[in-house]
Amino acid sequence: LPVLLGAEGPKNIAQTTRIADGWLPLYWSPTRTDVYEASLTDLREGFLIAPMARAQLCDDVAEGLLPVKIMLGFYIGGMGHAKRNFHADLMARMGYEEEARRIQALFLDGRREEAVLAVPDAFADEISLVGPRERIAERLEVWRKGPVTDLLVVSPDLPTLRVLAELNS
Repeated sequence: LPVLLGAEGPKNIAQTTRIADGWLPLYWSPTRTDVYEASLTDLREGFLIAPMARAQLCDDVAEGLLPVKIMLGFYIGGMGHAKRNFHADLMARMGYEEEARRIQALFLDGRREEAVLAVPDAFADEISLVGPRERIAERLEVWRKGPVTDLLVVSPDLPTLRVLAELNS
């Protein structure tokens, strides 16, 4: 059985490429693969990269992103120590340092709803597949162009799963 490891930090990701059969990125953005380049330099043939992404078929993208923002608000704001939060650090490496620190401060101050709303739509959007069918299809193509080998989809409903199955056939 292939063994895939979750890792966030550059050294942990590099180690994962040496000791495991694959990697489970926490937040994967197909438009920011440069964040991981140094850690993924010597990939073995057959190495799996399998990020998890929430998918939601919907007309209102902002509304569809809300569950992603709730998850991000909790991970970035509430998990880890105030001075060493690996989730916030990853968001910062992805170009959202100021926003990550604000989310963390709001969450730690007990202002969880504000923390969720402080998650930029752009960040939630780039790590998920949300919107009408055509938009999901376009974004899925961007995911296919990078090093991702497998996609672990989290979806709340059957219509979204049907669309993904059709787009992947």
